[in-house]
Amino acid sequence: TRPAKLGQPFTHWSLRKLVGYLVDNPRRIVHIGRERARRLLAAHEITFQRTKTWKESPDPQREAKLARIEEVLEQHPDRTFAFDEFGPLTIQPVPGAGWAPRGRPARLPANYHKTAGVRYFHGCYSIGEDRLWGVVRAHKSAANTLAALCSIRAARPDGDPIYVILDNLSAHKGPTIRAWAARHAVELDFTPTYASWADPIEPHFGSLRSFVIAGSDHPNHVALTRALHDHLRWRNAHARHPDVLAAQRRERARVRSER
Repeated sequence: TRPAKLGQPFTHWSLRKLVGYLVDNPRRIVHIGRERARRLLAAHEITFQRTKTWKESPDPQREAKLARIEEVLEQHPDRTFAFDEFGPLTIQPVPGAGWAPRGRPARLPANYHKTAGVRYFHGCYSIGEDRLWGVVRAHKSAANTLAALCSIRAARPDGDPIYVILDNLSAHKGPTIRAWAARHAVELDFTPTYASWADPIEPHFGSLRSFVIAGSDHPNHVALTRALHDHLRWRNAHARHPDVLAAQRRERARVRSER
């Protein structure tokens, strides 16, 4: 029971507050130690966790959109692609983790100011080939989205239909993009509102977050972009590497926790 519902002036219990309430509560006095209370809660799979937010999708076509995405992934994996932007990418030290002598961790300069603006990696992912590629742009825009879609269409130049899964950002679905898609046999499958977790590219940004961004201190956007593309070449040559798969699992869990 939440403390406020029992007339207590706080939003959550600590073990000390809980044990103190049980000793003085008006219904039934319970004498129990903090360690015993902790073990009792653990036995019932109750742990101390951070609060999370969630958004329910108000999209009236939510089920139809998710069903179509699942359909193309199952029936046309070799002709299905995903697109999204990864970022914002900033020039500042980013905390991370790594091997170091005990008590002597790698250190980053204490300068956390964004001094060079932001960039966005416009990523394209081939479901059938398990290949990730893209370019770094200064802005999210319809023109940059169209350039990415053109690179996807070029990956299958035979003229047969292809399917691109992408989220509902306004820069992804303007009339120019829709007209281009109709002319070039590109079906745009949009994820429902507040459901970008349904975009298959999202987990594959995990290796970029883990191995390019975390623990980095890139001097400028040129160096950051070069590091991104160096990693993409390695990642595409080692797509089933255990570290890559682990990074994808972490990113998938992070994204789905917002579901």
